[in-house]
Amino acid sequence: MRKKIAIDMDNVIVDIEQHWLDIYEKKTGIVIDRASIQGKPEAEAFPDPEAARALLFEPGFFKTAPIMEGALEAVRKLMEHHEIYIVSAAMEFPNSLGEKREWLGEFFPFISWRNMVFCGDKSIFDTDYLIDDHVKNLDYCKGIPLMFTAAHNVHINRHTRVNNWQEVLDYFKL
Repeated sequence: MRKKIAIDMDNVIVDIEQHWLDIYEKKTGIVIDRASIQGKPEAEAFPDPEAARALLFEPGFFKTAPIMEGALEAVRKLMEHHEIYIVSAAMEFPNSLGEKREWLGEFFPFISWRNMVFCGDKSIFDTDYLIDDHVKNLDYCKGIPLMFTAAHNVHINRHTRVNNWQEVLDYFKL
């Protein structure tokens, strides 16, 4: 039976974490090892949180982020068996809305615009599953929440965890 699966963008299909660290290093000269931010909330992961947050407002930040390893192949496979929606809270950062749409067009051109949802609050969605990295979205999921591992959520254990896209496919037995 085909299920409806909502998939987040940042830290799920987009490697925003490494991208953010790389841009921060380019702008400040400060190198932050990905391992050193494990278990820290995003606001505490950088020596200068305000400078780090300002990067999210810069043109091109969201458009130039790399794809998460295994995401392309996994989403294609999921689409063979289920109804897939890309759901992103893209309203907080003004540039992200258009840039995320362009990013999806580049990396996932096979996903229809009808299956892309940009919003402010994901609690309004009624899908069978939500794959996301933030508990603020997963806690209010009407279906089954799957927490995609990111540095900021490694110590949170109240949702079924998937560490990578192979584990997502294994979960759905694909």
